[in-house]
Amino acid sequence: MNDRKTLTFAFMDPPFESERTVTFFRLLDAALEKDTHVRVFAYEGAVALAFAKQSPHGNAVHGRNTEEEAHPLTKDWIVALQQKARTKGLNFEWINCGLCVDERGVNDVIEDCGRGGPPDLWRYASQSFNTLTIGTR
Repeated sequence: MNDRKTLTFAFMDPPFESERTVTFFRLLDAALEKDTHVRVFAYEGAVALAFAKQSPHGNAVHGRNTEEEAHPLTKDWIVALQQKARTKGLNFEWINCGLCVDERGVNDVIEDCGRGGPPDLWRYASQSFNTLTIGTR
């Protein structure tokens, strides 16, 4: 890494369950906007954020098909953040807790998302300017 600062984020919420997920992605984007390297340790339900088999759906209640609904998928948000980091010459690292992945059966993840464990969070935090942990409650 170059001399830019690195921020580590630990996140635990599953996709689509709370407004914290949107806030989390906004924080990641803001960090990249400030030319900061980003490291994410996804724990508990957050490991499903990078699940490759997420698929969009329509909304029968509102009478919209899949295209009209344009339901955002967290895996696509991660890809967009990865691309933004690459464009800006920044590092964007994402590690899922392997035990949490196995518990939930979400082993199939998008490209450039790794698998690890709590020691990776320790390593990330030890090497970062600061760490933000966003718990479930």
